[in-house]
Amino acid sequence: MSPTQTVTPQGAEILCIGTELLLGEITNTNAQYLAAELAKLGIPHYYQTVVGDNEARIHHALEVACNRSSLLLITGGLGPTPDDLTHAALASFFGVEMVEHPQLWEEILRKYGQRGLVPSPSNRKQAFLPQGATILPNPLGSACGLIWQPRPNLHILTFPGVPQEMQRMWQETAVPYLRSLGWGKEVFYSRVLRYWGIPESTLAERVAPWLAGENPTVAPYAGQGEVRLRITGRAPTREAAEALIAPVVEQILQVSGEDYFGSDEATLASVVGELLLQRRQTLAVAESCTGGLLGQLVTGIPGSSRYFLGGIVAYDNRIKEQLLRVDPETLRQHGAVSEPVAAQMALGTKQVFGADWALSITGIAGPEGGTPTKPVGLVYLGLADPEGKVEVHEYRFGSLRGREGVRWWSAQTALDCLRRRLLRYPLSEGSTPERPDP
Repeated sequence: MSPTQTVTPQGAEILCIGTELLLGEITNTNAQYLAAELAKLGIPHYYQTVVGDNEARIHHALEVACNRSSLLLITGGLGPTPDDLTHAALASFFGVEMVEHPQLWEEILRKYGQRGLVPSPSNRKQAFLPQGATILPNPLGSACGLIWQPRPNLHILTFPGVPQEMQRMWQETAVPYLRSLGWGKEVFYSRVLRYWGIPESTLAERVAPWLAGENPTVAPYAGQGEVRLRITGRAPTREAAEALIAPVVEQILQVSGEDYFGSDEATLASVVGELLLQRRQTLAVAESCTGGLLGQLVTGIPGSSRYFLGGIVAYDNRIKEQLLRVDPETLRQHGAVSEPVAAQMALGTKQVFGADWALSITGIAGPEGGTPTKPVGLVYLGLADPEGKVEVHEYRFGSLRGREGVRWWSAQTALDCLRRRLLRYPLSEGSTPERPDP
């Protein structure tokens, strides 16, 4: 399996084959995995393609990919059924015959025999590879892959679509092979800076001087209310790449302000937990329209029992009155979705649980229940501090976000409100910074 030619990296491409991917029946985790692995090896990766189980369309995808990339990683289509076309399509595209490898058939017989099974005649097709290709072993399944150099500056590796099998084959055979070709001499290392409460365009303007850089690169992207900056450096070692991006990260953080809440795997819930631990303070929550989502986010952090006391899902007004001590007259005059009710919910929660901080959420998640004065997406967030002072924030998240979107934005924004308030709240005397369990 030694390479026939050392190549200069010109870019990798991932081609995933399977109609089930196009139909959305399964998530394409293989492409995500291979993309991350290519980054670890420092291999430039510019394109991904998904194509169904159709020979003509596979040929078209190969024609495009083979003319723009020097490394093609293909997943899927290696099974025994008639719609598993990958190896046969490769052979016909490059104009070569399919050749049987007897040792592959013997391996298939052995693996089936270990499970007390007999392979069907259709399994025999898995023992055939395009002429000139070598075997990429599959320790776990019956579908082996191939390693092939059909053109001077083109290397093709194929893998089955089963993620566990593909990943094992990648680590045990593909990575050593690619390193032997001269790939993987550099590594990519990235830091992700995470923001809440700022539009992507505004953040991009704020960090515009760094967006044009080539090494390291800075790229903004957004999703579900959060905006992220990915800073990526390329260098011979991880340590060198880290050193390359460190000054850029520091410069960006200097202009980020409070909209920045954490890096890499941090979440608003984990950051709030750290801040509460540093101050040795506790939190309780009361939720109406979010139905427990806020408490779920908080308790999703390991070690949250050290600062989270509990929560109440108060959908019915009687629960607001009886458990959270909301004044019935306030509910009658202003309605459950209102500033004074949010304030009383927060204060009542603080008193019921004896917490330092309390958050409350009341709103209209939709899709029904809105009015011209109180539309779907109207949400009030209450925040009670250790001194018993209460602040209420009004948000209009809009009906276009959908019911789940309104709930998500409400819970995350409540955490962000608390985070910003905690940043301005001093550490008490004798407090020492702690971190939640990893």
